[in-house]
Amino acid sequence: MKQNPVMRICISCRKTYDRKNLLKITKDNKQGIMLQKGMGRSAYICKSKKCYSDSKIKKKLQKALKTYLEPEFIDIFEKEIASYYDYSNKGI
Repeated sequence: MKQNPVMRICISCRKTYDRKNLLKITKDNKQGIMLQKGMGRSAYICKSKKCYSDSKIKKKLQKALKTYLEPEFIDIFEKEIASYYDYSNKGI
């Protein structure tokens, strides 16, 4: 029996995508905030430049994860997003 893909909503554009096409940010109670792994409260962002360069993305992430995001995490997040964007452009 074929399973349907797991669908999630991007917190920026509010569109539904397959979970494999989204960047996952997770708040784990023991390990803190993680990218692409972990269990706990999660937020998803699609890999479009419009969504991750949104000026309100930090506030949307804080609201979705129900936590304060340290400036260090934002720097790491921006580097990770840049690497995803570079990777997706090479495939085109």
